[in-house]
Amino acid sequence: MGLEKTAAGPDPHIPVLRINQLDALELDAALEQLLWTRFSHCFQSCRPGLLTPVEPELRAFLYLLLWRFTLFSNSATVGQSLLSLRYHRAGSSSPRYRPLSPGQKFSLALLAAGPRWFQDRSHSLLPLLGLGSRGSTFESDDGFVRQGLRKALTLISGVAKFASLINFFVFLRNGRHPILPERITGAQAVFSKPNVTRDVTYQYMNRELLWHGFADFLIFLLPLLNTRKLKTAVSSFVFGEETSDRKETGERRELWKECGLCGEWPTMPHTVGCQHVFCYYCIKSHSIADACLTCPKCGAEARQPEPLNVEVQAVSRKSST
Repeated sequence: MGLEKTAAGPDPHIPVLRINQLDALELDAALEQLLWTRFSHCFQSCRPGLLTPVEPELRAFLYLLLWRFTLFSNSATVGQSLLSLRYHRAGSSSPRYRPLSPGQKFSLALLAAGPRWFQDRSHSLLPLLGLGSRGSTFESDDGFVRQGLRKALTLISGVAKFASLINFFVFLRNGRHPILPERITGAQAVFSKPNVTRDVTYQYMNRELLWHGFADFLIFLLPLLNTRKLKTAVSSFVFGEETSDRKETGERRELWKECGLCGEWPTMPHTVGCQHVFCYYCIKSHSIADACLTCPKCGAEARQPEPLNVEVQAVSRKSST
């Protein structure tokens, strides 16, 4: 029984893919951003810029709150839990899985949240030190001190970024500790349960490839179809609508009382070769936008807009009905 339980538990000797560890970090970052977005939405109705002065502290607080219910509870972040990963104590001499100690968890939280807070607050740290408030006699000394502190902060930030870059290169080499806080605290990502290979049959893959190819074909084909003309042709075939050649003169005059595009009384009426009339600006703008324009009423191929030669009687719609 003991052997079966050990075999079913986390095995720190099974290597974790690099992409899994990087995906876990991306999921954690996305969750932190989502949490901050939801939190800031609660203050939308308040004064603009209300959270800006304390934004670094609020972000650090939300991170620690998330850390308390994820990493501190089960030695795994949210991203790691989604990918069946958790932290293992890398410096342990035991071959079995060892969770992180409370000290390692606290150190990991401080090393993750502390530098980000320090970077966000670095621009306001010098005024908080009270430099420049002792009078004009010491203004030159304060200037040298401020300049020295700025250089020191810049140097520390550059060294930290360079160390993170070197650590990432080492991670690409050996596949452990993608971020510097993990390497410092000795936290190593391992599988929380045996890694089960997903069995995907060729039949499933062929079906997916077929549907993806068919979807790509439809995406390419649909913009080439003139759906308006196709709809008009189908409706003419099904309902037996009459063409423009079979319209009577009286019915044609009724059609001349409204624009075929906007439905209003035609302004500067023009025709495109069928019995319908359009406003000049309506048909001109549509013909410029669509080189293969067809009449939206009958589906006839539109020619160059020409002024209507027949005088249109100013009869209102109410009188016509």
